[in-house]
This record gives sequence, C-alpha cells and structure tokens, in this order.
Amino acid sequence: MTAASWYHRDISRVVAEDLLAKAGKDGCFLVRDSESVSGAYALCLLFQRHVHTYRILPDEEGLLSVQTIQGIQAKCFRTLTDLIGAYQQPNNGLVIPLLYPVNRAREPVEEDSDGEDGRASHPPSLVPHSGIIAGSTSGWVTAQLNKAQISQQLQLRLQEQVHSSPASDFMGFMAEYLSHHLQLDLEALRNGNLQLRHLSTALVTACRGLHSEIDFTLAGLETLAKVFDPPASPRSPVREQGLLAGDPDLELLLSKIATVNHLLSSIEKKVLKTLQETVIKHKLALPSVAVVHPPTAKPMAVQSFEVKVGKTQRASLTVDVESGTMAITKRGCSSPEEIISQDKILQLIKYQSMQSKVRLVYDRDQHRSLTRDFIFQNARKREAFCQLLQLMKIQHSNLDEPDLISVYVGTWNMGSAPPPRSMASWLTSRGLGQTQDETTAGIPHDIYVIGTQENSLGDREWVEFLRASLKTLMSIDFRVVALQCLWSIKIVVLVKPEHERRISHVNTSSVKTGIANTLGNKGAVGVSFLFNGTSFGFVNCHLASGSEKTHRRNQNYSDILRSLVLGDKRLGSFDLTLRFTHLFWFGDLNYRLDMEVQDIFAHVNKKEFEALLAVDQLTLEREKNKVFLRFSEGDISFPPTYRYERGSRDSYVWQKFKTTGVRINVPSWCDRILWKSHPETHMLCNSYGCTDDIVTSDHSPVFATFEVGVTSQFVPRKAPGSSPESLACIEWDSIEVIVKTASRSKCYIEFHSYCLEESQRSGENSSQSSDIPGFLKLSWSAKQLPVLSPILSDLEYLLDQHLLLSIKGMDSCESYGECCIAMRSMVGSLAQQFETFLFHRGEETGSMRGWMKVRVPKDRRSTRERLYEWISFETDETESDFSTLSKPALRAIRSRPLSLPEAAGSYTNPAYFIFEGVPNTWAQCPSLSEPPYSQASDRQADRYLDHSPCRRLQSLTGAQACSSSKEQLQRSPHYSVPEIISCEHQLSPSQIGRHKRPKSAILTRHPQTSGDCSLTALHMAWCLSDMDTESHKRGSCLDPSQPEGRKNLLRHTRSALEPPPQSCWEGAGSQRDTRRLNRAREKYH
Repeated sequence: MTAASWYHRDISRVVAEDLLAKAGKDGCFLVRDSESVSGAYALCLLFQRHVHTYRILPDEEGLLSVQTIQGIQAKCFRTLTDLIGAYQQPNNGLVIPLLYPVNRAREPVEEDSDGEDGRASHPPSLVPHSGIIAGSTSGWVTAQLNKAQISQQLQLRLQEQVHSSPASDFMGFMAEYLSHHLQLDLEALRNGNLQLRHLSTALVTACRGLHSEIDFTLAGLETLAKVFDPPASPRSPVREQGLLAGDPDLELLLSKIATVNHLLSSIEKKVLKTLQETVIKHKLALPSVAVVHPPTAKPMAVQSFEVKVGKTQRASLTVDVESGTMAITKRGCSSPEEIISQDKILQLIKYQSMQSKVRLVYDRDQHRSLTRDFIFQNARKREAFCQLLQLMKIQHSNLDEPDLISVYVGTWNMGSAPPPRSMASWLTSRGLGQTQDETTAGIPHDIYVIGTQENSLGDREWVEFLRASLKTLMSIDFRVVALQCLWSIKIVVLVKPEHERRISHVNTSSVKTGIANTLGNKGAVGVSFLFNGTSFGFVNCHLASGSEKTHRRNQNYSDILRSLVLGDKRLGSFDLTLRFTHLFWFGDLNYRLDMEVQDIFAHVNKKEFEALLAVDQLTLEREKNKVFLRFSEGDISFPPTYRYERGSRDSYVWQKFKTTGVRINVPSWCDRILWKSHPETHMLCNSYGCTDDIVTSDHSPVFATFEVGVTSQFVPRKAPGSSPESLACIEWDSIEVIVKTASRSKCYIEFHSYCLEESQRSGENSSQSSDIPGFLKLSWSAKQLPVLSPILSDLEYLLDQHLLLSIKGMDSCESYGECCIAMRSMVGSLAQQFETFLFHRGEETGSMRGWMKVRVPKDRRSTRERLYEWISFETDETESDFSTLSKPALRAIRSRPLSLPEAAGSYTNPAYFIFEGVPNTWAQCPSLSEPPYSQASDRQADRYLDHSPCRRLQSLTGAQACSSSKEQLQRSPHYSVPEIISCEHQLSPSQIGRHKRPKSAILTRHPQTSGDCSLTALHMAWCLSDMDTESHKRGSCLDPSQPEGRKNLLRHTRSALEPPPQSCWEGAGSQRDTRRLNRAREKYH
C-alpha cells in the first residue's frame, strides 16, 4: 500500500504548523519525522488555534506508542496507520481526537535536465518511476504486501543505491531480476526451497566477463610467483579446474577470487625474502639514497609602490618581506629617506572616504611616534601594500601558532570538458572583478578549497592535477586534507605542509537533490575540519537549473542544509550555519536574472551591474529571507559568468534548440561564493571575481580570497586555581524569547560551547504568553538559568569563545530556534545586554534578548593584541593632522575597539520580519538609533573613552561587522548596529528606563518601493504592549504617572506611527562626537 497522505516525512516544525494553520479546523492533524529522536515521529494536532505536538516512539520490538498526558495508559501499535486509526476515537489522552488529516502535496515528477549543453551528467534511469511505494512504518516485510509490491520496493532501493555509471550494465541485470524473476524465487521460498535458483543464474550471467579477467590475472600472478620461488609449486588445482570447467558457476568464481587474494598477499613476501637472501649471499651494499628535499617556497621579491605624500610630493615605498623592512624614497633621490623595520610599525590605518589613502604609524624614538599619510595610485595598490606589510608582520612574529590565515575558495562548472593546461589565472585570482594586484597574486594562500561541477575527470586525476598546478605556481607541495565527490560534483581541500598538523576532526558528507532526491546529478558535497581552535565548513553545491525553478532551488538549499552531516556531532541539532566559526557556501547555484536578454546585454556592455543585481534571483530570494539568511557575499563587479560560447569569452549563447522547442538561458551569475561567520570574528574578503581566459566551459571559473582570524589551542600561563575567586563564570540575569509557533509548550534552553566541559540546560521557562496569534513569548529568570563554568578562566581564551543556545520544547525536545552569542562583549562585572536572532533549518524563527555577564578573575585578565588588529579603518568623522603622537595617546588609539555583534543592543520583535511579504527595503528610522543628546549620555560615552579614547578608529573586524550590518539593514527591517559596544559599559538592568533604546522597531518604507502595510496594526500593538510593561518599572522614563513619562510615552507612540525626519539627531550626534573626541585629546596630551 502507498504511504498515508497525512505522513509528511521530514518537513520542519515550522512548515507543519503553517499547514495546520491553513487548514484551520480543530482536529486537523499530520505526522512528520521527529527532529529530536531518530526513527521516531511527531504527531501535530491543531486545537483552538494552537498546535499540540506528541511524540510517537518505537520500543525495542518496533511497536509504536504515543507519549500523552500522565494517567493515560500508553497503547502500542504495529503500524503508524493502526495508531492513527485508534486515536481518531475520543478519550485517548489527546486534547481532541484526530478528525481531519492534512494531506501532503503531490510531488510532481519532472525531469531535472540542465538543458544547457545537452550533455548527460548522470547515469540513465534503471527503473521507471511508476510511483513510490512505501510499506508500513514498522517494516517493509508485512503480511499485507503482495509480491508485486515487494518487487517495486526493491527496485526503488536499487535506484537509490546507484552512485556512478560504471556499474550500469551490472545493475541492468539486477533490475531485470527484480522485475521478472524475484517473484519466482519468492514463490519457491514459500514452498520451502532455499536455493534462490533465479538469483544464482542472474549473478552468473552478470559476472561472466569476470571469469576471463580472473583467468588472465591468475596466469600472470602464477608466472611471477614462479620467478621468485625456484622450487615451483604444483599447479593450482583450482586453476586447472577453472580451465577444464565448461560451465562456470559461483563456487568456481569464488575459488578463483580466493586464489587471487592469496597470491597477491604472498608475492610481496616472496620478493622481499628473495632480495634479502641475495644481499646477504653476495655481500651487496645497498646504495645510499639521496634525500630529496621538497622545493622551498619562492622568496618574496622586493615590491615598490609609487605614492603621493602631502599635496604634491611624490615618493616610492619599497617593501622587503624577507628582510622585514620598509623604505621611503623621495622622487629624484638615490638613497632612501627612511628605513622602517617591521617591529617599529605600530599601526596601519585605512581611510574609508578615500580608498587609495593609508596612514602609517611607527616608532621614531622611545618617547614619540610618527604618522605619515600616503596616497596610492588606486585602491588595489593600497590593498596590496597593506597585505605585504601584514605578511611581513606574520613572518617575523615570534608566535608558535598563527592568528591569521588566508583562504582561497574557487568554484567552476567545467561543462563535462577537460580543463586547460594552465589554470594560473583562476588559482591566482586574476581576471575580472575585485582581483589581486600583480604584486601579491603570487603569494600562496594557507588553504585552497576548489569546488567543481560537471567535472568529468577521475577523482585522483583531478587532485593530482590541482596539486601539480599549485606546485608549478607556488613551488609548494600542498597536502590533501579532504576529497569528497558526488558523481561529477567534487570538492578538494589543500593546505600548506606546515599547517597539516593543525588540521583535525575532518568530516565529509554529500546530499543528492536530483530527481526525487535520489540522483546525484544535482546536490552538494561538504567538508568540515578544525584549524587549531577554529572550526571551518565548506559546501559545494549544484542546484536545479532553469530560470523558472527558483522555488526548487530554494528547496534544494533547504534539503542540503537539513541533510548535510558536518561538524561536531554534539551540535547535530543546531542549524548547519551555526555549527562553524566560518562557513563557506559556493557552487553553481543556478539562480538567474529576471530580465529580457537584450536588456541584459545592454547593461553588461555598460558594466551596469547594479541594475542586473536588482533582478538577480538569488539577491531577491535572500531579501525575502528564503535562503542564505545572514550570509555575506562580496561586491559583484564582474559580468555574468554563464552562459558563454565555448572557446571564447566574447559572446553569450542564450538559445538552446531542443526537440521540445527553444530554451532560453539568459546570461546570469550562476556561480557564487557566500560565507557566514560567528559574531565578533575576523573575516575580510580581499577578492571576488572571475577569470577571462579559461574558455573550455560555458561557465567562467569564479574565485574569492579571504583573510580569516583563527585561534590556537590555548595554553594557560598559570595553573587553574582551586578557590572560586580564581575561576571564571558565566551568569545570566534574564532571558526573553519570542518564537514563531502555534504551540503553547513549555520550553528549556540548552547551552553548548567548546569552553564548556559538557552541555548544560536550564529549567523550564518561568512565564509565557501567546497574545499574538502565531507567536509565543517565553521568559526565564536567573533562578531557572544555570551558572556556566568555563574549562579555562583566562581572558585571552574567553574573548574568542562563543555560546550556542537552543530553545527546546519540554514535550517534544525539538528545537524552536538556535542562536550564537559572542562572549567578547559580555566580559565585565556588571550584566551586559545582548540580542540576537533565532534560526532553525535555515529559517529565521524568532529572536532572543537578555542580560548576562562573564566574570574573569583579576589575575587572569591579561591578553595580547592579535596580528590582524593592527590594521584599522579611519572613519573620517573629523579631519585632524596628528603629525606626531605621544606614547600614551598612541596606546589609546591602538586599543582595539570591540567587534560589533550581529544584533544590536536594541530589541527586534520577530513579528516584523517573520511574515512573508514584508518589504525588505524597510529599515529602522535612523533618528531613533540612539536617544537624544544629554549630559547623561555624554557621561556614558566618557566611560567608554576611559577605555579607548579615540572613537574614530575601528579594527578591521569592527569595520567588517559594520559593513555587514549595513548590508543587513538594506535587506531586512532590523535595528542598526550601535557604533560602539564596550565590555566596560556600565549599564545594568535597573538603568533600562534611562539609557535603553525603545524596544519597538520603527519601520520606514522606501518611497519608491511598494509593499504590504498589513503589519502596521500589529506593530503598534506591540509598541504599546512593551511601553505598558516598561511603565510599571520603578524609575522608568515611560511611567505615565510622571510628567516626563507622559511626554516620553507620547513621543514614543507618535514615533511608532510617524517617524521623525532622518536628520533629527544627526546634528546632535556630530556635536556629541566632537565633544567626546576633544575631551579625549585633552585627557591624553
């Protein structure tokens, strides 16, 4: 019998609740696979607009039972169908009987053909898809199944096991057996005959060619054995029997295989024994083998840059990485004006307003430091100069383990054609877009990750080709970390030899997303590993093709996200995007441009890529929060990489003539590279582009390079103390969560981190409410939250750690959402506020806010500056000329501003962004990004300035976070990230009323964009609800009983309806920044 229509397999909890909400009747139900227990099910039942979830668990005998309320005796059933039938009756412990099944949508069987170049990328189907037959859930062998159904089931299983085409002939024989002869063997078995005669005949027929191959191999092996065994052994009786046998059978074949196995294992011993006897007998001395040293990396050539110093003066900057010096030579002078060693360079400051300008801060003497500004020919030259200085710092540092590594990621759909002899432009990031400068293109990266699709080369052949190509370019013999393949989809990870020992916990996985998710012509391959203490994940995918298949590509992404098994097994319940410090996702994503072909050509010719990105399907789907939530992508400044005419890059081929008609393949950015990192980590994309000289495929290879901060396996400088005062701890004051769900289940929180010896969990939430349909608000107080004890108490170690939190239901133990919190901003003696979003299975399911603190013992607070922290960004808020700086002021400037977390200290209600159809051009009104200027807020800023007096400088990490937050603001209605968050921020929960920003998210619509305004009423309701909650807090500025509170209440209510002009606080902000900066200068001069 077919699988019941109410069984929805592995859909997520959110999808199940949406289906029940659309049904809308009390008693609607469906069954899905459990997310928390393998092999179990979840029964979802709608009653009074809330979804109740019951777990269906199998016992040791495979009997199924429902976990219901206490006092109701559990009933056991053999099949899921029997169980559902029984619970359609009343008084069985459910809130309501099962009345109305919610049927799953019928999946259309469609051909997933690329339609690109007519080349088949997968084996032919062996078994026609006449329908998917599923047996009962307790097992596929039941009395109800007839012989034809068993045959069909086995044919489907055979189809699922087909991984590659070489065995297609053999599988053809097996398919024939399953279709026509299996029923005969089954009938014989029922009559007591255990011979399975028809199976034996099918195997003999399929293995007929193996006999001749084994006979040929046996003859050669026996001849070789006789050479090294003078007293020749008698001819093998099995061999003779094989020669005389006229009708080979399976026993003879097995005997031959056993003989081959014996000969192969014995020949090596015979050869070794013979050679040893020869050496001893003739007293031969084996010649010494010369030790061949692996080729060393090419020494870095001295590089020179032409720059402008001041308004008119020209000079040349010479960087010698090997000697660790930089020289400044004025134009017309033969000798350098000044030579600066790498240990004297204190800081490099990049200007953001002028992309070609940089400021160098270096030691002139023991008491004073000098700053000099240089303007390069272009931004790419400036980046090359900065990269060389950073490389010089790394090479001459005394660190045993690196703080910073470079990662290369490449993706290429090879179009089933062999690669060209040289792939130098691809592997050195040269071509179109944001590319490497020629002065730094030859610098080898620490890690190379190469993903390919439609790769017709063999696995070993492809790996050796890549290693040889890199060895030719870099003179380094790169080591293979991992290779994972799924048909023609391949991923290879290579590292420098010195990093091989730093790689551990390597995992690989693959997921098929072809027809019915059983064919590997489409899908993904992934690799994960630890680099010292930093976790990396890499996913290479090939998604469904066709301009009209956007939804299917989204589904491919979700299937990969759910099914790819990578990373720490203890984090298996977490969203894949949260399991790694850095996750890279790339491949032929196949998203297309929704624009007429001729219009695309016009924009490409004019290099008007922004107009094309506005109709790019991937960009649009990301804005709708359908795929790649919170991922980042480099700026696309190169033309679409598909579909070119093979052999040239001068024209696109956008028409494909087929028997069914003409297929249109518009030029598109099918090949993409995206990434996602934990908050407050260092990640910088240095290049993103494509080649213009590799023309063997209709796709151009795409590359991206990254500068990535990594952590080492920390070794404490002091032995752990025994007293509580010498141990660090993580304390929680409160946590509040809003999740998108129709459930009323009580929940608990699971805490995971590499800094914890084992995972911890909280008690159930202390309060909850579901006033808004479809949302559940949960709260935990300090009593329900555990105090976490890190395994190490050193500040340097804790600053690099992250906490992973999962909200789970008490009844089902299934996750309602997961998040990541960086501990860097939480260090301090007073509680710090945090806020972040919740994710589950690639969807945004809610948000979390709370108060926490990380206490660090006084004797454990020493730390050091990371190598990537000495490069900063100049924000250009005010222009001032610091020609010389005193040492105290310099140390203040070089104090590292903390990286900004992914979510701000404000609160975002998920009701504003969960619903589909919310226009993503909405953004929070900048006027409420911070409260009006006051002396109190200025004093609060002074407290930060005591820690780091120069607000103008941000580390690269902070700049990246700011850039990322700006990109998020353009795509979703979230709060903007605050400009500065200090771990010394003295703001406690009791001060919420005076300093905290309004909780409500103020949404403003772009005037040129139309969209749905249906959330206005809901938004107002939550604004007023939050303000009503705040008004009862003592000392709250929103207390309506106080005159000032009434004014603030009116102001906040009005702002929810009509935001004030954008320039409302800009003047005050600029004035306030100037006052803070002047106060900092006075303090340190």
